[in-house]
Amino acid sequence: MVKARRQRKILEIIRNEPVETQADLAGALKKNGFTVTQATVSRDIKEMGLIKIPFGGASFRYDFPGEPPARRGEERLRRLLRDAVVAMNSSENLIVIRTNPGEAQGVASVIDSTGWPEVIGTVAGDDTIVVVVKPKDAVVDIMKRFRDLERGK
Repeated sequence: MVKARRQRKILEIIRNEPVETQADLAGALKKNGFTVTQATVSRDIKEMGLIKIPFGGASFRYDFPGEPPARRGEERLRRLLRDAVVAMNSSENLIVIRTNPGEAQGVASVIDSTGWPEVIGTVAGDDTIVVVVKPKDAVVDIMKRFRDLERGK
């Protein structure tokens, strides 16, 4: 929904330009059509686990933390599987995940960030994700991981 789209845009913004302050981030979001307050930006930064890193001498910019994103990614994936996913099914080397409207791209982004080597990538629409798995035999294991995360294991 709006929050997922906004957080995807935040990721895009901090990947493509140095963002030093919450006000800078709020301004960039507003330029991209999002109406936000400083409190909303602050909550997004905290929820997404963004950190400030040194940039260009005495400046700092928002970025992703070093090692833990995969673990945080799985925690976020666990939450999204419980809250956003409606159904999952597989065929050959593909897994199709149905989500609530507007949430597929956020879930797909988190799946991509897990770093699971069997997952080649995802393609997401509004409420459907196609997960491409290689080798084909790994589909059963990936489906089990999704189901375990969804159940909180």
